[in-house]
Amino acid sequence: MLRTAAALTHDLKRPRAIIYWVDMLAAAVIGYGALMFAASARTTPVVIAAGIVSVLALYRALSFIHEVSHIKHAALPGFRLIWNIVVGIPMLVPSFMYDGIHNLHHAKSRYGTKDDPEYLSLALMMPSTLLLFILVSAMAPVGVILRFAVLTPLSLLSKRLRLVAIERYSSLTINPSFRRRMPTGDARKLFMQLEAAASVWAIMLLAMVAYGTISLHGFIVGLIIGSSIALLNQVRTLTAHLWENEGEAMSLTAQYLDSVNVPPPTLLPMLWAPVGLRYHALHHLLPSLPYHALGEAHRRLTAALGVGSSYHKANHPGLFGLVSRITRKTRNSDQPR
Repeated sequence: MLRTAAALTHDLKRPRAIIYWVDMLAAAVIGYGALMFAASARTTPVVIAAGIVSVLALYRALSFIHEVSHIKHAALPGFRLIWNIVVGIPMLVPSFMYDGIHNLHHAKSRYGTKDDPEYLSLALMMPSTLLLFILVSAMAPVGVILRFAVLTPLSLLSKRLRLVAIERYSSLTINPSFRRRMPTGDARKLFMQLEAAASVWAIMLLAMVAYGTISLHGFIVGLIIGSSIALLNQVRTLTAHLWENEGEAMSLTAQYLDSVNVPPPTLLPMLWAPVGLRYHALHHLLPSLPYHALGEAHRRLTAALGVGSSYHKANHPGLFGLVSRITRKTRNSDQPR
């Protein structure tokens, strides 16, 4: 399957700059515009409608952090910098929180093990734990504000606190036992620059709220939109894999089958799994493909590989079926974690 996939998609590896730039910038402009509209609107229905648009658009813009962690930056000069300026820093999710971390999830020897920062045996946990996994994400906006407005400056006064900030609060992970290492070389320099910029922005944001430059109502609306984005992403994460591995090393085929594609004809994944995330299993098979090529790659592989092949077994019909599946698994599990 891997050899066939590589042969059929060799011509799709080059990222198309115009698609990346227009998609990311348009999503950011729409998202911020809708956020400001929601923050200033006077009627509840308008606030809700504008808020939904803002959540979906900003979620799409934020999802480019996944592409930033994969693309060769020479192929898209300046994209990482502009993404951080336009999206990463304002949303307090700078690229270092994923870059250098997500690639560990793709390491064949780490996937699904205790050393995978993005894996938990969620399907083997208790239903209450699964619910907590989803709901705790709603605190993400408060968490990142505290991380950069409070923890960053305080950590400069204590080496021990600095170590905690780097190891435990500088990466987007779901594995609580994972500890990040401080990057080295140019990556360390970028880490420090982005962290400083995020810290300055977080402090300025709180100062503007305190002095009334940003209204308390507008700030609360922003927090609600941020929480909604985090909740949506957590539900999407819940459906990215089947989460049934118990920590053992897995074969490449097993890793693929533990991952999920939600291909057409269903259209809703374009909203809740944007920027190619609806093809998550295919992405694990061919992680170097740009997001805009995944749809064509899926069509080619679907035509070339038989219905009974392993490739087709990773395709699932939609969000509700996947959530129902993992819910049933947790209820039937006799190994609560």
